[in-house]
Amino acid sequence: MAKEGVEKAEETEQMIEKEAGKEPAEGGGGGGSHRLGDAQEMRAVVLAGFGGLNKLRVTRKAMPEPQDGELKIRVKACGLNFIDLMVRQGNIDNPPKTPLVPGFECSGIVEALGDSVKGFEIGDRVMAFVNYNAWAEVVCTPVEFVYKIPEDMSFSEAAAFPMNFVTAYMMLFEVANLREGMSVLIHSAGGGVGQAVAQLCSTVPNVTVFGTASTFKHEAIKDSVTHLFDRNADYVQEVKRISAEGVDIVLDCLCGDNTGKGLSLLKPLGTYILYGSSNMVTGETKSFFSFAKSWWQVEKVNPIKLYEENKVIAGFSLLNLLFKQGRAGLIRGVVDKLIALYNQKKIKPVVDSLWALEEVKEAMQRIHDRGNIGKLILDVEKTPTPLMANDSTETSEAGEEEEDHEGDSENKERTPFIQ
Repeated sequence: MAKEGVEKAEETEQMIEKEAGKEPAEGGGGGGSHRLGDAQEMRAVVLAGFGGLNKLRVTRKAMPEPQDGELKIRVKACGLNFIDLMVRQGNIDNPPKTPLVPGFECSGIVEALGDSVKGFEIGDRVMAFVNYNAWAEVVCTPVEFVYKIPEDMSFSEAAAFPMNFVTAYMMLFEVANLREGMSVLIHSAGGGVGQAVAQLCSTVPNVTVFGTASTFKHEAIKDSVTHLFDRNADYVQEVKRISAEGVDIVLDCLCGDNTGKGLSLLKPLGTYILYGSSNMVTGETKSFFSFAKSWWQVEKVNPIKLYEENKVIAGFSLLNLLFKQGRAGLIRGVVDKLIALYNQKKIKPVVDSLWALEEVKEAMQRIHDRGNIGKLILDVEKTPTPLMANDSTETSEAGEEEEDHEGDSENKERTPFIQ
């Protein structure tokens, strides 16, 4: 079953090419795949080693085949997340060995089924979590991490869906138990998770959403939150001026001194959730100084004080929950609920921009600059713009001295393909 036969494989490739609006290639090697003898190759983004943007390359790799319990997916789009930037820098616990293909989520069309796979057919439109290797033309991933997508959901929307909306849903409803009349503070309100949080909060009556974001994003996102503050302002005082008691839920992707600020804003029985540490990223490469500064600024938690003040502190890592802690069944139930909300037109992924694989360095620079509103997507079939066509082999290093991550800089509007 893992090999559907040469004729079936070629038929599938032709169907995929038709889906993309292309004429089938002779010999069945359409899209970006090429046959070398009996082997097929594909394009993929490869991280040669941890460090700056110059460690990324688009190259050709052998195309994977599904193992028992896996699906082979012809990728249409991939999500780009801040964790991918931290992986590139080696700024995570127990980083994998390089070279590697980055990326944790994608969307596409099922091309082949491994043995024992049930519930899917060749040609199904799907989105998936992948334990690395997502930024390629073809991926193989276990069936428990794959989900069918609605017919009216585009592949770019599907690639923007899993990480952001599952993270937002799990934090709000599984960890913090969001209910009617509660209040939420979300940092980086203009990012992919921030916009997902805002949309999900709108599904519960009378929820007040406080958000922080760069000033240049305020006009675009002002209708998605109740109260919006500049990320560099004293948001603690701004929140308390509106709500003297503080808030019920704090969702923090920054860490550092924001941990103490978040805990100070919690109402009794409130929940603070840390789900990222982007303050550790300042320059293009890993910085020991930034790591040490962020660690030093983190509020030292006193359990007795939490007990006395009736406060809850928690952490959330979706990737660990999926790939290390075996909660794929729980996540599937959440995805089902989220797709139902999508079908009811209550939520919709916000896509910031589309980038070709060869433009991955520019895409990463945009997310490093915190210039995005919503999700950045790698569109596997997109042709790179001429100015960036050679960027898969050469690029200059930039941003080493950057401190104000979200300042209003003109170069955040430099890309011509923002949706």
